[in-house]
Amino acid sequence: MNAAEFHARRRHVATASGRIACVEQGEGPVALFIHGVPLNGFHWRHVIEGLKDVRRCIALDLMGLGYTEVGTAHDVSFTAQATMVARFLDALDIAQVDLVANDSGGAVAQIFAAHHPHRLRTLTLTNCDVHDNWPPAAIAPQIEAARRGVLADGFAAFRDDAAARQARFARAYADPGVLTDEVFRTYIDPLVASARSRDNFHRYWLAFDNRQTVAVEPQLRELHVPTLVVWGLDDIFFGIEWARWLERTIPGVRKVVEVPGAKLFFPEDRPQALIEPLRSFLTAST
Repeated sequence: MNAAEFHARRRHVATASGRIACVEQGEGPVALFIHGVPLNGFHWRHVIEGLKDVRRCIALDLMGLGYTEVGTAHDVSFTAQATMVARFLDALDIAQVDLVANDSGGAVAQIFAAHHPHRLRTLTLTNCDVHDNWPPAAIAPQIEAARRGVLADGFAAFRDDAAARQARFARAYADPGVLTDEVFRTYIDPLVASARSRDNFHRYWLAFDNRQTVAVEPQLRELHVPTLVVWGLDDIFFGIEWARWLERTIPGVRKVVEVPGAKLFFPEDRPQALIEPLRSFLTAST
């Protein structure tokens, strides 16, 4: 799925949480993908390509990110995002999903799993916010820029400067070359499309509060849903110790897969490292 196909496939689902943007591809049981920041559902294009023959793959855009439309007073906390996921599934009349998540989307997935375990066939977590490990210290300047209302435009400044963009995003990508002008614009353009989108994007960052994930630890300790953890080992934000925390905490964890040389957003630049174990996991769990 290239950018043109992504835009052509995108639709909006009306919920009490707003008009939630999503793309869909494939057939079979539903797999729902939740991205991180500052990305959107396009992040999952390669993984979807590798699974579309065995799953009806749906990638949504979180509130405050991507092409989802919410009001400027709407709650965009991670707990509210998990509620949105439930409403989104209700609107599509989907009872259960294989839930796959990365980065801040992983925190949303954990909160959703804690409150709606019956709606999961399986759970797959990649490098993400866990318990009290977030927000990572490395993003403190971005949070401050969001507080000053300039973060969105700061990202936008990289749209036409490939060298500066790749240097900046090397923290999150082992191969930042995947962020071509077209790809980066697909992520950043909707964030700066209006004053409302800028404000919602900044509010997303300012809603970072790890009390939301700490609060669901008791439920995670009772979560027996089959769970796969796939973790990039070169991530400066979320180290492998957090994959081990998930393994110790969630009784449903079946396997932890370590991916050498991979960083935070490896599902995009190292997709096969996720597709292979995830495909096997989903096939075995069907």
